[in-house]
Amino acid sequence: MKVECKSLPNTHRNHIDPNKFRQMVAERACFKAEKRGFSAGHEMEDWIEAEWEVSNQCFYWFVDVQ
Repeated sequence: MKVECKSLPNTHRNHIDPNKFRQMVAERACFKAEKRGFSAGHEMEDWIEAEWEVSNQCFYWFVDVQ
């Protein structure tokens, strides 16, 4: 079986569950804080960066191209 990776059309990218999106942002923001040693004063910056990164990440799907 040969598998090919294709980017999802933009219409599918916008249909992520809001709770899942919030969870993904929170996890990414936490990793950013951890990387800085959890120093105070950067929480909002971490959250905004994480929102941008999650919003702009690529989502892919796989198709069987036999």
